[in-house]
Amino acid sequence: MTSLPDAPWRARAGLDELCTVLGAAAGEVRFVGGAVRDTLLGLDVADVDLATVHAPEAVLDRLDAARIRAVPTGLAHGTITAVIESGPVEVTTLRRDLATDGRHATVAFTSDWREDAARRDFAINALYADPLTGAVFDYFGGLDDLAERRVRFIGDPLIRIAEDHLRILRFFRFLARFGDAPDADGLAACSRRANDLMALSRERIRDELLKLLVARDAVRVTALMLDHGILLPVLPEVASTDRLTWLAQREAAVGIAPDPLRRLVALLPRDAVAEVGARLKLSNLQRKRLEIAAEDAGDFSPQALGYRLGIEGAIDRLLLSDRPLADIAALAGWVPPRLPVSGGVLVGRGLSRGPLVAATLHGIEDAWIAAGFPDGDALAAIVDQAVDAALRAESS
Repeated sequence: MTSLPDAPWRARAGLDELCTVLGAAAGEVRFVGGAVRDTLLGLDVADVDLATVHAPEAVLDRLDAARIRAVPTGLAHGTITAVIESGPVEVTTLRRDLATDGRHATVAFTSDWREDAARRDFAINALYADPLTGAVFDYFGGLDDLAERRVRFIGDPLIRIAEDHLRILRFFRFLARFGDAPDADGLAACSRRANDLMALSRERIRDELLKLLVARDAVRVTALMLDHGILLPVLPEVASTDRLTWLAQREAAVGIAPDPLRRLVALLPRDAVAEVGARLKLSNLQRKRLEIAAEDAGDFSPQALGYRLGIEGAIDRLLLSDRPLADIAALAGWVPPRLPVSGGVLVGRGLSRGPLVAATLHGIEDAWIAAGFPDGDALAAIVDQAVDAALRAESS
């Protein structure tokens, strides 16, 4: 039998105690899902989930008796968050679906591990591991799928998609992260049911798309989605992935990590960026970043862009432009300076408070940026010239 390798997360403070409280010695609790999958693939694990035969009320009672803080984050669906010394752990009672509508499910609790596994989306996500022995339980061929880098629905793909339409996007996200080639039946089902995505909330679509865009093989998989009509219901503006391919090459060439918002801009026509940001219900800050990134970099120096837009905004705009990669490298470690001149200095030089000071200060800043942020005599010359011009204008 396959065993779960040792990994740092298994030594998390409080995790052994939590498993003991939930009945590890009697086989009543197991690690499940991403922690098992990623550990078998040698990947880092961020979140740890547990599955247990105990009903939610019994879980709460056990945690209370052990003085482990419990948060009923999804009690109707059997999920309780146990807050241990090293952080939160989700504990979910084994369950089966009674009814689904493509967005939500009504569940019943069970003690059958295979029945719980059968309701999960993909075989690679339906792997369990004993917290004491590390023995891995695989009910639907997930270990073979991991070995072959295959993402495959459990059971009939059309039924699984009907249960939760978001599984269409999850299929491609997991394919981009783990897969080499798409499962033919899964791909056909996703293509056939792509319009079901329109029934989902914009927030769920947004979250999956942004995760997908930074996955290992995002460029190839996004092109596959476009070819099979998956993007049409949610991002009809996307006509090509060529610019995304080009952006990914530039990111890799300068060693900058992929960013989902920057990559989203690469997929969109410039005049669609604001509308898509609103449709996906991005935050105001995220939408502003999209709009900054979509504009042309012009012929401004990298430092001028960094000063005006912030380093993040400048890098986005430069990566999405045809500017030399050396311009991006020029921003590495560069900290935008502060303009060493204030309105009070200008008033002290004789300018009247109000709009004239503000306009003069703005002109000084523009000239200072264009000159490469000088100090000393060069800065003094810029200030002298601007003040003299302002005084002449005020007296005329």
